[in-house]
Amino acid sequence: MRLATIRTATGTRAVRIDANSAVETGETDLRALLSRPDWAAHAASAAGPAHPIDGLDYAPLVPSPEKIICVGLNYRDHVAEMGNELPAYPTLFAKFAPALVGAYDDILLPAVSEQVDYEAELTVVIGRPVRHADAERAVAAIAGYTVLNDVSVRDYQNRTKQFLQGKTFERSTPLGPVLVTPDELPEGGWAISSTIDGEVMQSSTTDQLVFSAVDLVRYISTIVTLNPGDVIATGTPGGVGHARKPPRYLTDGAVLVTSIAGVGKCRNTCRKEKP
Repeated sequence: MRLATIRTATGTRAVRIDANSAVETGETDLRALLSRPDWAAHAASAAGPAHPIDGLDYAPLVPSPEKIICVGLNYRDHVAEMGNELPAYPTLFAKFAPALVGAYDDILLPAVSEQVDYEAELTVVIGRPVRHADAERAVAAIAGYTVLNDVSVRDYQNRTKQFLQGKTFERSTPLGPVLVTPDELPEGGWAISSTIDGEVMQSSTTDQLVFSAVDLVRYISTIVTLNPGDVIATGTPGGVGHARKPPRYLTDGAVLVTSIAGVGKCRNTCRKEKP
């Protein structure tokens, strides 16, 4: 099953994405839908107003998650290109909801920086509350997967040892377009890539992950209760602009495409913020 949050003339709506239409489930967004204990059955049987697939206006998949938790240095190829050792524990940081944009919205490049980087990421969306999860409960807590680009303002990120200030600039982070439930995805690694104006920048597979989605749910849930609609961005593969020689950053008008096989694709035009 594929689910999304779309914008309509009367506000956002959670929808089930079928072959030719998007069917409203009755909730305002995906977080509200996932907050129902019966969300999967409810969404599968929904028969609300339908919208044509062509021209859907996708909001951020979860417009206002309680938590956006991100993982750094979690692909073996990216760890190598940054000159680091494989981590013993996940490197965690956060974003805030104002950073999010929809899968086809413009990305706002901040006026204060010329070092804005791209990071394609497989992203987990939580579907039930979970704390101190074992592997079985971690699997059950995952509602599905989506696409995120952890657009990173490198000069701000590297001002201190804490990543946050370079990771949560407003309107910088595309999320979506859809949540794909695990039963629709094959076993094994999924191809993940990013392109700028058609040029391949990142190309890897999710089997390069150091800590898997289940590992991350288990680890994070020992720290804090994960709730429906929470988002976990699992890290980026090699090929980021900051590691290139010379570096390659996002510029005004550039089109950034972030793809994960079987999960989806974000396509975003970069627009420089007016000072």
